[in-house]
Amino acid sequence: MSELTFAGAVIVAGGLGKRMGRPKQMLPLAGKAVLSRAVEAFRKIPCVKQIIVVTAPENREILRQEFPDLVFALPGPTRLASVMNGVALLDPRVQAVAVHDGARPLVSARLAGSCLQSGFAAGAAVLAVPVKDTVKQVRAGIVQHTLDRSSLWAAQTPQCYRADILRRALDRFGHLQDATDESQLVERLGVNVKIEMSDYKNLKITTPEDLIMAEAFLQTGAKQRTGFGFDLHRMVQGRKFIIGGVEIPHKKGFAGHSDGDLVLHAVCDAALGALCEGEIGLLFPPTDPTIEGIDSKKIAVRVLEILRRHHARIVHLDATLVTQEPKISPHYGAVRASLAKIFEVDEKDVSFKSKSHEHVGEIGRGEAAACHAVVTLLIGEEEK
Repeated sequence: MSELTFAGAVIVAGGLGKRMGRPKQMLPLAGKAVLSRAVEAFRKIPCVKQIIVVTAPENREILRQEFPDLVFALPGPTRLASVMNGVALLDPRVQAVAVHDGARPLVSARLAGSCLQSGFAAGAAVLAVPVKDTVKQVRAGIVQHTLDRSSLWAAQTPQCYRADILRRALDRFGHLQDATDESQLVERLGVNVKIEMSDYKNLKITTPEDLIMAEAFLQTGAKQRTGFGFDLHRMVQGRKFIIGGVEIPHKKGFAGHSDGDLVLHAVCDAALGALCEGEIGLLFPPTDPTIEGIDSKKIAVRVLEILRRHHARIVHLDATLVTQEPKISPHYGAVRASLAKIFEVDEKDVSFKSKSHEHVGEIGRGEAAACHAVVTLLIGEEEK
C-alpha cells in the first residue's frame, strides 16, 4: 500500500450542550475554546491536509479567526448525519480520514496520528482504553450479569479509516439510528477494526466536572515564568506610527531596521526572556539587509514558534507605551485586540496602556518613544 501523505479530519461539534447549559464545544478551557484545542491537535499531524468542522454557523467566526483554512459543514439531526455531511466535503485526494468529537479537546496529536496511520494500513482503527471499572449488565434496576472486564475497552475518538471504506459504510448503513459511532457501520461491512491504545486524558467534555478535570490535566506539570521586555525607537518624519500591529495616523513614525513596532518588539523580548532565549536582535539582526523593513508580526510568528518548541504559551501580557504624542488612549481597544490575535491570547488577558513623559527628555520632546512589557508564560503543559 502507498504511504499516507494526504489525510483528512472530520471534527463533529454540532451538539447543543443541554447538560452544560450551552454548546460545550465552545466553552473556554485554559484560555481557548474546547473545539479550538481539538482542531489544534490535528493541525500538528503532518499528513492531515484538510480539516472539516461540523458545527453551527454561529460558532464559525471564532474558529475562522484562529484557523482561516478550515472547511465547515452543517450539523445533521444525528451524529451520523453530521459525520456524513462532513465526509461529503472531503477532498478527493484524501486517503484516510479521522472522525473526531469536538468535545474531546485533550486528544494527543501523536496518538491521533498513529491511529490514522494504523487505520490507513488496516482499513479501520479506533483509539480506546481498557475499562477500569467493573461493569454490570442491569435490567429494571437489578444486576443480571457481571461482564468480564478484561475484554472490555472504552472507545474514544478519533476513529480512523481508509476513505473508501468509511464512504462505503456510510452509504450502506448511515441510515441506522441505533449506531453510536462509525466503527459499528464499518464492522457491518466485515472490516476488522483495530484497537489503538489511547490514554485516559482523552476525555469527552459532557458535564461541568469533565471541564474541571480537563483543566487539571492541562495544568499538570506546568510552571509559570515571567519575562520583561523593553524597546525604544526614534521618531522621524516619513515613517509609519505602528504599535502592536495597529497603524495610527501621525506626522511621525518609528525609525528602525524593521517597521519599528516597538510594542511588538518589547512583548517578543519579554516572551523570549521568560524562556531565557535571548532577544529578537539575535533572531533578526539589524545588520541583515534581507529583512530591512520587515513586518514585526513576522517577528512575533517566529517567537511563537519558539514558545511552542518549549511547550509554552502566553497566559498574560501587559505592555506600556511611553510617548508624548500622539494621544494613544482612543486606540487602546484596537491595540489590545491586535495583540491578543497576534500572540494567540484571550483579549481579557491582554493589558495595554500608555503614559506621557511630561515633556522631559527625548521622549518628552517627541523625538522618541519607548515600550515596557511583561509577559507571563505557562510552560510544560501536557503535549497534545
